[in-house]
Amino acid sequence: MSDVTPGGDQKVVADAVQPPEGAATLEIVEVKRGMFGATGSGDTSGYGGLVTPIAMPAASPRPYGSWFDQVVDVLSEVLGEAGVSPEQAIEKVVVDLHGAQSADAQQAELTINVAREHLVAVCQALRDDQDLRFELSLGVSGVHYPHDGGRELHAVYHLASITHSRRLRLEVAAPDEDPHIPSTTSVYPSNDWHERETYDFFGIVFDGHPALTRIEMPDDWVGHPQRKDYPLGGIPVEYKGATVPPPDTRRSYS
Repeated sequence: MSDVTPGGDQKVVADAVQPPEGAATLEIVEVKRGMFGATGSGDTSGYGGLVTPIAMPAASPRPYGSWFDQVVDVLSEVLGEAGVSPEQAIEKVVVDLHGAQSADAQQAELTINVAREHLVAVCQALRDDQDLRFELSLGVSGVHYPHDGGRELHAVYHLASITHSRRLRLEVAAPDEDPHIPSTTSVYPSNDWHERETYDFFGIVFDGHPALTRIEMPDDWVGHPQRKDYPLGGIPVEYKGATVPPPDTRRSYS
């Protein structure tokens, strides 16, 4: 582990998020220090000097490689024919090579960041066009970036084309103050329960969902447990009339 001294964080952060040559500069939304979120106490983990930048990926330059360019071009064409501006619907395209030398490598991944108001139109185009045919949605995942101002809540959709044997991701963002994203159940009915779980754990409201309810936590539970601002302990639990006190009040160590 590197020894990080005060004033030296900038160099550590810069080295950690150095983008590939020719790529756009990454946007650092947060810099974490230490481990496990512990502050104001003695460091017993050995990770007190750890500096971890949280950076949002930059848009990838053309050509993307492999079949990625074709999919993005066809998607843009289909959206345009449907009266949707591709420039407004597609915020950015990110190709993650995972250390690969080219997008032809098997581990390369394609992510399309989509404006939330155009999410359903994008899904419809990806599913129905014969050159795209992403017929299967493998689920919806939530992500919380507390320091990504105005885009704190993200929903990630994993799509697969059985016809063309391809996979891609869609990513959509919404602010904390307006956590609404259109439901995709009209295009991918299998997202029904995935959207309920994401709503339950992250608080993202999927407008148009047929029955958006909590499926893991009680209906009257306050908060969303997988958000990063949710407390890790100290919450009293009631089970069949018996109350279990919060962990930090059960025993005194003094």
